[in-house]
Amino acid sequence: MSHKIMSIKQYIYGWKNNAKRQALYGQHCTVLARGKMNSALVEFVDGSKEVVSRNALRRSKRKQ
Repeated sequence: MSHKIMSIKQYIYGWKNNAKRQALYGQHCTVLARGKMNSALVEFVDGSKEVVSRNALRRSKRKQ
């Protein structure tokens, strides 16, 4: 069994079209897992985890 080592990439959540998304908008997050139907499990800097659309993620320009 082969394992891939993934680099940790920072993203910014970029959707704000309802109350929940408005609260997440602009927060930095890390992708923990990618799923089917273009979804991703992300962890925000405050430790909360959410399943979100990968279309909502923007690359962060912050140095890692």
